[in-house]
Amino acid sequence: MTTARRGRPPKGESRLSREAIVRATLRVIDAEGVTAVSMRAVGRVLGVDAKSLYNHVEGKDDLLDAVAEHLLGAIALPGRTGDLRADLRAIAYAFRERALAHPEAASLVLTRQLGSFEGLAPIDAVLTVLRAAGCPAGEAVHLLRALVATLIGSLLREVDAGPTYGTTDIAGIARRQATLKGSGLPAVADAAPHLARFDAAAEYEFAVDLALDAVAARLGSAG
Repeated sequence: MTTARRGRPPKGESRLSREAIVRATLRVIDAEGVTAVSMRAVGRVLGVDAKSLYNHVEGKDDLLDAVAEHLLGAIALPGRTGDLRADLRAIAYAFRERALAHPEAASLVLTRQLGSFEGLAPIDAVLTVLRAAGCPAGEAVHLLRALVATLIGSLLREVDAGPTYGTTDIAGIARRQATLKGSGLPAVADAAPHLARFDAAAEYEFAVDLALDAVAARLGSAG
């Protein structure tokens, strides 16, 4: 009996799976941010020795990739309508919805370079729309990268740096506006009422519209 018991996995390890580890990692990220992720921290959430996680993930980098793939894989990519602007806009908003589902994990969704089906599916969706509009493969990749850079910049600002660009707090707006007006920089002082406010949804909409204008102009079509 003693020998049989010695061969059993410790309590909790028999229930381990890559999916369970990803869920536990998201709990760490939601509570403490990406920088708090470690094999030991995830092991604590699951109640297992960190070493047992290596049966399912290769290490921290693989773990973070798995989280990004999990989030990207849940993007509800829209069906194509054949309208360039409408199709790219729908993808952009599906991307934003998933990136903000776990704000603390958004940087993973936005910056990890993935090679899996889940990680590449949104890329494929954008390229498919561009190619259907008659864009050559090389040009489509340039447009894809410009579009993704615009969306990522907007979303990272929304998640991590909103207060730097403005605030929705009334008292904070007043303080920020006073600071900007007293900056001694004429253009900044003149724009102070606008710079002091930050509407994340409106900013994202503007960024998407601007990017789609650029794509349509590049393709020589109003979409």
